[in-house]
Amino acid sequence: MSKQLTVFGSFFEDLCGRGPYLPKPGETLIGSKFTYGPGGKGSNQAVAAKRAGADVTMITKIGKDPYGDLMLAFYKEEKIHSDYVFVDHDNPTGIALILVDENTAENAILVAPGACHNITPEDMEKAKEQIMKSDLLITQLEVNMDATFQAIKTAHENNVKVILNPAPAVKLSNDIYKMIDYITPNETEAEILTGHKTDTITNIRKAASWLYDKGVSNVIITLGKEGVYIRNNEFDEIVPSFKVKAVDTTGAGDAFNGCLAVALLEGKNLWQAARFANAGAALSVTKIGTAPSMAYRRQIDELIE
Repeated sequence: MSKQLTVFGSFFEDLCGRGPYLPKPGETLIGSKFTYGPGGKGSNQAVAAKRAGADVTMITKIGKDPYGDLMLAFYKEEKIHSDYVFVDHDNPTGIALILVDENTAENAILVAPGACHNITPEDMEKAKEQIMKSDLLITQLEVNMDATFQAIKTAHENNVKVILNPAPAVKLSNDIYKMIDYITPNETEAEILTGHKTDTITNIRKAASWLYDKGVSNVIITLGKEGVYIRNNEFDEIVPSFKVKAVDTTGAGDAFNGCLAVALLEGKNLWQAARFANAGAALSVTKIGTAPSMAYRRQIDELIE
């Protein structure tokens, strides 16, 4: 694919333990398995998009440490462009501590962002050219907000389409919504952003309308195994999910966003793009881990067919 996707966001090294249930506060639990590998919402979305067929450049920041080295080696292997991976000499590479219940696939995550929360105005000035020449920018809310705002503003001012995955969710100012072309919260995030409950389809519609009225032309609310609700000037409906056996749901949202970006770059309409993204998300939950669980294009096409 000749079109360029730029992902601006987080890289964390995922340290993941699995056990019979999630421990209660103060409890020590003997787990069954420990794994580590590349993670962070931004990075996971870059991997998902690359494997699904996009030409991907990642903008992020790492520490000068072994976890940062692992990340660069991984990007080289995945063929993700890392010219705009900045190195912080004062802060460590971000870490995500993940606990997974091996019976329900539920998880609990603690993130220590490290270098990712220190992306400077100088870094953003260097990355500006890359954002300007992109066809699509995808970003999240896991790095410092001023840098995220600058990335969105640069894209918007240069007619580059923007996908915002508002995770972890925080209240946003109204001027940000006007610069976003696609927003992809899950039910919890949509509730935080809008103040509307998302416990019924009627309330989900109200939350989506709130975002649409703020100026976001395409609202996509992910509903887990129920699929996704989409709203724009053409669609107002649920796109159903693909039924699979979930073993680890940790990276499903990231798989969805990365694949959504690929489908949009290929000119698919919102319904087709959401269905393609649903397929990528479904495949990701059938494997353990985040980035390693992202599906390849052939697998996505096979599931859709």
